[in-house]
Amino acid sequence: MRPVEIVVNRQRQAGPLALEVGAGARLARKFHATLPGSAPTPLVTLPGLAARLGVRAVLIKDESRRFGLEAFKGLGSSWAVARVWGEKLGLAPEKLTLEALREARAALGELTFVTATDGNHGRGLAWAARLLGHRARVFMPKGAAAARVAAIRAQGAECVVTDLAYDDAVRHAAAHALETGAILVQDTAWAGYEKIPAWIMEGYGTLALETAEQLAAGGPESWPSHVFLQAGVGSFAAAVLAGLGTALEESGAPDPAFVSVEPQAADCVFRSIRAGDEHPRACPGSLETLMAGLSCGEVSSLAWPVLRPGLAAACAVPDDLARLGMRLLARPEGDDTALVSGESGAVGAGLLHWLMQPEPAARTDAAKARALLKLGPQSTVLLISTEGATDRAVWEAVTGCAAPGD
Repeated sequence: MRPVEIVVNRQRQAGPLALEVGAGARLARKFHATLPGSAPTPLVTLPGLAARLGVRAVLIKDESRRFGLEAFKGLGSSWAVARVWGEKLGLAPEKLTLEALREARAALGELTFVTATDGNHGRGLAWAARLLGHRARVFMPKGAAAARVAAIRAQGAECVVTDLAYDDAVRHAAAHALETGAILVQDTAWAGYEKIPAWIMEGYGTLALETAEQLAAGGPESWPSHVFLQAGVGSFAAAVLAGLGTALEESGAPDPAFVSVEPQAADCVFRSIRAGDEHPRACPGSLETLMAGLSCGEVSSLAWPVLRPGLAAACAVPDDLARLGMRLLARPEGDDTALVSGESGAVGAGLLHWLMQPEPAARTDAAKARALLKLGPQSTVLLISTEGATDRAVWEAVTGCAAPGD
């Protein structure tokens, strides 16, 4: 197994971040409350794992229960679709509810929303389009898991698996939307395409606001010293960093160290932070990784201005740490709650274990990394399990457990 790679962010800055998600996130959360199955996802404490790893506490936000979609992505896509539809209807953002948008459906007819996805974002968009009576067309990169394709089609969307890598599939979806007059709802931004991705990031702010409230309910002893955030294109990491960071600051909590986590085969944020200048870097190659939801080679233009000054460090990790995290959460210590966390969702737990309880061959590297991150017995680590068993066959093979519902 390749060693974990970690770089401390020399460009980290104090003060306001470039992205202000607070007002938009609060509006998005109000809208989300009108959707079927809406409820805060749990923030779970894992004292057994914390004791084993030698840290004060391990907290994990379990997004496998979000809207019945097994991932957080529906938060972003539903708010973006609502904002698009609301603009066409002349509805102010604060007036957006599922009922209001459904009532206005006959006024403009059917729309077609298009995206590219590794799975969870496309499923979320298909779900949101179906809720509002519209169509979705989803393009997936080569090698897409059959289970994720089936989950998108189960929401009534057209799903096309291409022979392209993820970033090229995004460009293909954008060109297709332009040619057909469909509306692109993509969870990454580039020059000239930023309004809809910004709405998606506001939608992710619901997760950040919920987490801040749950942490506040636990009192100062629940305030995290470290937050591990998965980074694909960086939209999720940037939205949570900005939203949660601001909320914690307002509550009087110390500023935590936000650390990005990526697969080594698709480590565009890590490369960008390591370069140490203002320019993001792309990750070349096939981007092939077990962590399909993080298989992205280019950083979002909206995420980079937040991650560059906001991250304390960036990590690039081998796929084996995702497998380790899946097993740790599925087969917990003592009385800890068992969690169903997929490849992308569990990688933070795998990284934390590697840092605190490494195999003998990795002890020197892990000790150096712990020192860089200032991790130790007084640390409270917040992890986000961004997905459940979105590829059931992989989850069952890795954990040796039966997926829920079997």
